[in-house]
Amino acid sequence: MKLFIITGTCGAGKSTMKDELAFRLDPNRYACVDSDETGLNWWDYAGTDREGQYGADSLRETFRIAHGRNLVFVTCMAPHDYITKAAVPEELIVTFSIALWARDQIIDQRLRARPKERGFTTDEAIRPHIEYNQWIGKNRGKYQLFIDTENQTPKETAERIIAFMTGLPE
Repeated sequence: MKLFIITGTCGAGKSTMKDELAFRLDPNRYACVDSDETGLNWWDYAGTDREGQYGADSLRETFRIAHGRNLVFVTCMAPHDYITKAAVPEELIVTFSIALWARDQIIDQRLRARPKERGFTTDEAIRPHIEYNQWIGKNRGKYQLFIDTENQTPKETAERIIAFMTGLPE
């Protein structure tokens, strides 16, 4: 079993990419799971003594959903949190980290274009996402695949990810 963690800040295109990959990949071989689909909510952990457990619980639930298939896990959490804090099943043989990124101005525009109920209506609400985006950009060399989503369609981005995934040895 292979794990592909697709990460990026809000607005980088993760959920769009999850849907695109779920449409294109063989569902018998790959499970595409967005962290929003695990039934776990970060805010139930934030500020509690279980805050550090969120990543491990999310990963455990995605492995349950994958049921032995290769796992494409879409999350805004940094991959190193999963690697350092979460136990993984024995059948996991390798993990790959894929980052989706765009210039800060593009992330800002994408977030402000979301419906108001999503909460991205102020600079204060957007700032942490821009800061995380900057961190991802500064750490681009730590990802096996780093994709700037600004000038690519979701289809083009999905094709790059699939080419990466299918080019790996079995």
